Amino acid sequence: MIELLLVDDHTIFRAGLKRLISDEPDMRVADEAPDGAAALAKIRSAHYDVVILDISMAGRNGLDTLAAIRAEKPRLPVLMLSMHNEEQYALLALRARANAYLSKDVDAEELKNAIRQVSKGGLYVTTSIAASMLLRLEHPGERRPHETLSPREMQIMMDIVKGKSLTDIGNQMCLSVKTVSTYRSRILQKLAVTTNAELVQYAMRAGLVD
Repeated sequence: MIELLLVDDHTIFRAGLKRLISDEPDMRVADEAPDGAAALAKIRSAHYDVVILDISMAGRNGLDTLAAIRAEKPRLPVLMLSMHNEEQYALLALRARANAYLSKDVDAEELKNAIRQVSKGGLYVTTSIAASMLLRLEHPGERRPHETLSPREMQIMMDIVKGKSLTDIGNQMCLSVKTVSTYRSRILQKLAVTTNAELVQYAMRAGLVD
């Protein structure tokens, strides 16, 4: 039996995914967590075969939570789910050592297959992600500016684009405002923009936001 920890800050989504998985004889949702802090507490006190982790959550986001999981449980399989554009965020998640990355509108059977594969220690990528990865291997010098951002820089950039203040971002990520400001400066430099407004325009042109 594959024992799952489901981490997502949307109660309705967790309930729907739990019902979907309950139909499978070889897996079950053993526990749930609404945020990264709760997930880490549960991981420290219980055994799970796979963690299903949302990339965007209130408080500690999915990428930061993944980094913390890797520090404590380096071999625990983690499957990341997201509403973000798949190809834009998949490489960030995989670089952060996720075992799989799937969008939340993925086909149910593909999600179940991914869970089974990562539970055995494997990796799972969709066809589009695999194609994107091959393209980057063939043309390593053709990365767009935002693809040079670290996972933390990417998350901070997206929070700024969503209109969050540096103080709110710092509280969410347990960072000082000064540290967040330093990250912001690096992001602006890498993307060759100078203001938050230009950052939003860049994100829209790159297809990172609607």
